[in-house]
Amino acid sequence: MKAIVIEQFGGPESLVIKDVPQPEPAMGYVVIRVKAFGVNHAEMHMRKGEWAEWMPISGIECVGTVAACPSGEFAEGTLVASVMGGLGRTVNGSYAEFTKAKVSNVVALGPAALKLPWDQLGAIPESYATAWTCLFRNLDLSKGQKLLIRGGTSAFGRAAINLAVNAGVHVVATTRNESRAVQLTVLGVEKVVTEGPNLSERLPEKFDAILELVGNSTILDSLKMVHRGGRVCLAGFLGGLAPIPDFNPLLQMASGVHFSFFGSFAFGMPEFPLSDVPLQEVVKMVADGKLNAKPWKVFKFEDISEAHRLMEKSEAQGKMVVLVD
Repeated sequence: MKAIVIEQFGGPESLVIKDVPQPEPAMGYVVIRVKAFGVNHAEMHMRKGEWAEWMPISGIECVGTVAACPSGEFAEGTLVASVMGGLGRTVNGSYAEFTKAKVSNVVALGPAALKLPWDQLGAIPESYATAWTCLFRNLDLSKGQKLLIRGGTSAFGRAAINLAVNAGVHVVATTRNESRAVQLTVLGVEKVVTEGPNLSERLPEKFDAILELVGNSTILDSLKMVHRGGRVCLAGFLGGLAPIPDFNPLLQMASGVHFSFFGSFAFGMPEFPLSDVPLQEVVKMVADGKLNAKPWKVFKFEDISEAHRLMEKSEAQGKMVVLVD
């Protein structure tokens, strides 16, 4: 089969298409004929050698059809998605014509998936599964609450906005690029604020919850912006992977504030079963026009380096998806 391989750590040009052996069926795994996969920041960090775990074939998500499932959980030909777990980290990932994922990290997309093209299905799994878990598990959001999303114009941020607005949550979002503010208001954001240092001083209102996607560089500021009993979930690193310098909760956290982290590599573990995420319902809402999950840009398999270049320059304006012929 053809696969996109990290030949060496470096820039987008280090992603090379090669002929490699097709993954063999094994108990507890599903071999998936990949039809499309999303492009994610985690894969950029893996390509650059900045991620602790990585595999030569990257890719943490995909949609496709079941080619083999020896343990019998999925019938051959079933439309499925696979999300993170070890994909691209401890087992070869989805940047290929076939991939092999753990059964616990594969979910059937349901009958509504037949109404959607592969590129649109490819925009859903990682962004929506992770956003749903952050919003409705870690942040425990409910209708009428007030949410701030830092990093709203990212693919993850847009998915979170869609889900939160659909649930009746009042959403405020940030963007580094003021020209993109209108894109967020179209999604239902009630207020857009320019992202930057000391946002808590420019936005003095308090929130019920904050989804922090900029990362370590702004998390301490975010912890100042929720009221007593409020929740902050760190789930993205758009601002880079540098650690928080000299974090002292005793001095830098308000009393009564809840702070958590979620990484999609937890999917498939007993605490975070993928079955907990209503992904089939999300696909149906997209098919019914209730959620706008169209990818920003669709690439051919051989154009993966261009997708990574746009991501590295922060020029992407939403989810990028690669179609696999």
